[in-house]
Amino acid sequence: MELSVALHAFHFLRPAWLAALLPLWGLLLWLSRRRAGEGNWSRLIDPELFPALRLEGGSGVAGASPWPWLGLAWTLATLALAGPSWQQDVSTGYRAPAAWVLVLDLSPSMAASDLEPNRVTRARYALDDLLGAARDARVGLVAFSDESYTVAPLTDDVATVRALLPPLAPEIMPSSGDNMAPALRQAGQLLSRAGARDERVIVLSDGFADPAAAFSAAQQLKAAGASLSVIGVGTSGGAPLSQSGGGFAQDARGALVMTHLDEGPLKELAAAGGGDYVPLAELPQLIASLQRHGERADGAAATQDIRIEHWRDGGVWLLPALLLLGALLSRRGWL
Repeated sequence: MELSVALHAFHFLRPAWLAALLPLWGLLLWLSRRRAGEGNWSRLIDPELFPALRLEGGSGVAGASPWPWLGLAWTLATLALAGPSWQQDVSTGYRAPAAWVLVLDLSPSMAASDLEPNRVTRARYALDDLLGAARDARVGLVAFSDESYTVAPLTDDVATVRALLPPLAPEIMPSSGDNMAPALRQAGQLLSRAGARDERVIVLSDGFADPAAAFSAAQQLKAAGASLSVIGVGTSGGAPLSQSGGGFAQDARGALVMTHLDEGPLKELAAAGGGDYVPLAELPQLIASLQRHGERADGAAATQDIRIEHWRDGGVWLLPALLLLGALLSRRGWL
């Protein structure tokens, strides 16, 4: 029964090497025929004397043709290179740690001062708390306005990511805007290369201008196995919208343009991404939830028996015969 199973599973790991057998056998056939012709000396020497002239080394034994033995050695070498396999090895697999991508809104409205000293500063404080809670998770950072930018790729060097936080402000962005979808897609690209068991995207924002595209990007994250949580930064009362050159923005009638925390779309975004929405004041509850989820994932990974199967290369078993043939063929006077 085991033999039939092995025969059924038999295959070559590198079958392209088998194509080398045809030219090798063709060369062998040509060399053997050339040897058989004896260089046409049989036409010039008496048939009764010719066998005596072929004796090698004075041993009285006619030299044997080496080509069949060389052909056998070449065949064994080619089969070994092709990698015959009929058994599988099982090894323990490794599951990568959790991966968090933090997404920071750097649109102009994040400079509003309804939260002291302003929204973006409080968001950076929240990012610092999230980095402290990451533990063994790899962390990446993405910032966005009208376009998204990777501030830090996924890394376990939390101190380096923390050092990048202080300069982050709407003023450093090359252009103004408030498009969430590109940032979510960029976060998904970072996670797709992580191979983590627990993938999280955590957004800190006061609102966004592309709800349809953002909801679609959140659903794609959820379909890929990631979870999207949203932290609302700002207040419902709002504050005047600051201008990059100083002062506050005004509408056509000269009234101040107010910016408010747009909770409705932020909640919908979290729901589309399969995560939670919390206002900034409830950040500790979100951190506790993330840590509890991470502990459950760690426990599941510790008890789960992860095994990876791969085919064993059986070509090594042909090497002893190949070495023996090589030793015999290299012995002087053997052929």
